[in-house]
Amino acid sequence: MDGHIEPVLRYPWETPPERGQAIEVAPGVLWMRLPLPMKLDHVNVYALDDGDGWTLIDTGFDTGMTRTIWGELLAGPLAGKPVKRVVVTHHHPDHVGLAGWFQTEHGARLTTTRTAWLFARMLWLDDQDRPPPETVEFWRSAGMDPDILARRQDEKPFNYADIVAPMPLGFTRIAQGDSITMGGRTWDVHIGNGHAPEHATFWSRDDNLVISGDQILSSISPNIGVYATEPEADPLAGWLEACERFVPLAREDHLVLGGHKLPFTGLPFRLQQLIENHHGGLRRLLEFLQRPHAAADCFAPLFKRRIGDGEYGLALVEAVAHVNHLYHDGRVTRSRRADGAWMYQSREGDDG
Repeated sequence: MDGHIEPVLRYPWETPPERGQAIEVAPGVLWMRLPLPMKLDHVNVYALDDGDGWTLIDTGFDTGMTRTIWGELLAGPLAGKPVKRVVVTHHHPDHVGLAGWFQTEHGARLTTTRTAWLFARMLWLDDQDRPPPETVEFWRSAGMDPDILARRQDEKPFNYADIVAPMPLGFTRIAQGDSITMGGRTWDVHIGNGHAPEHATFWSRDDNLVISGDQILSSISPNIGVYATEPEADPLAGWLEACERFVPLAREDHLVLGGHKLPFTGLPFRLQQLIENHHGGLRRLLEFLQRPHAAADCFAPLFKRRIGDGEYGLALVEAVAHVNHLYHDGRVTRSRRADGAWMYQSREGDDG
């Protein structure tokens, strides 16, 4: 790169593929889309032609509808050729949900990072009828709205196994610095973090393709959250580090194939935009924290829009990620409120 960054994103396809259909985004590379029952109502998946079979990138939820659509795709755009390998970018259920089904029912091999596989196996086994005490304590420490807390602690929570197929033993590990052959191309593996631990991205040596999963998206910022499994975590530091590490790799002509929204070019600008988005949020947060607040009070300065009930959980874990980052960076202090919530306050003279 010559240092000049073109401040524009371009979208070669204005509309996504229809149900059961595919768009060939490059020779031997098919883009398909599967529905999700939530505000972000889709996930992108990809099929790469290996000659005698297909490599799939990610799989969608394990639901009856998704299995039906995969049947349409296998018979239609994939032309009845077998799926021989599933490559999972990260452990979230919209990406790994049917990996075990493809292994068991279709004889596919699974390739992913070690952390993604371990998280998926662990979470699949963690079946809960009510939120455990650790989760309730985490919500309380984040300052969750008391009415929402009272309701959620008595509800059956989302269980990973509800939408992820059982995963048999056995996978092939990929790690930072590895290369992998898919679709007649050699891809370098670069590992991201923040949105999910040890998130795999793939950068083609042979043309301009980048498969980014949810690490880099075109028109939304990946959710970066802290959860009860590791309440003191600082995923924002890992995500910013990965974005900075990707900057020297990025080219204007890279066609980025993300896990959501539309494929795009203009990767150097998008990385800069994503990095600045979070630094801007941190600056606004430091100013807001001149007076002490809990993480749940911080939605307005972070998101600059109203957060509805359906978005509350994701907003809360992202707010915790941002205050944790400032706390670990030594830029805020914290103390316990009487109800157990952590109250954060900017250090004197630090307003971002």
